[in-house]
Amino acid sequence: MRKKTWIASGAVVVVALGAYLVVGGNDKETPAASDTSNVKQLVQEYSSSGMKNLSASITSEQLIVTDSNNKSTKYDLPKDEFFVSIAPYVKDTHPCATHSLTGCQGELTEQEFSVYIEDTDGNMIVDQTMKSQSNGFIDLWLPRDKKYSVTIEQDGVKAKAELSTFKSDNTCVTTMQLVESI
Repeated sequence: MRKKTWIASGAVVVVALGAYLVVGGNDKETPAASDTSNVKQLVQEYSSSGMKNLSASITSEQLIVTDSNNKSTKYDLPKDEFFVSIAPYVKDTHPCATHSLTGCQGELTEQEFSVYIEDTDGNMIVDQTMKSQSNGFIDLWLPRDKKYSVTIEQDGVKAKAELSTFKSDNTCVTTMQLVESI
């Protein structure tokens, strides 16, 4: 009987170890299944780090992470919040619609901006100083299915834009050029 008990215990260890490796415990750059409960944290981690073995992009509905073997994992975004990333610029920008958290690069990195956002009813949504990340983008989570007026200012220059957070809208905004205010 002792031999059967040891074999059964060994099988449990093998199954547990296999599950650990499959879920991602062997690769610190791949999120484990337990990480899916906080997709906003995953988005922030991918956006602010220089992961080399992964690519991550974000649509209006999903975070899509692709590993070096071209295997994709999709995470649903919150139903009531929309992710948008804005790269204010002076001279250099790039065309973009779907934001690549691990690939898009903006011009103005790690700089402070005054960010003001209000909805079409005049309700203030954001009014604060925010710092762009090392990729030059300012990441925001806004209420879904609304239209907004966005103003970004820095040292006497300003950019204004209208954006919306509907299902078909872009998650990457690279069209806000800072110009002198009149």
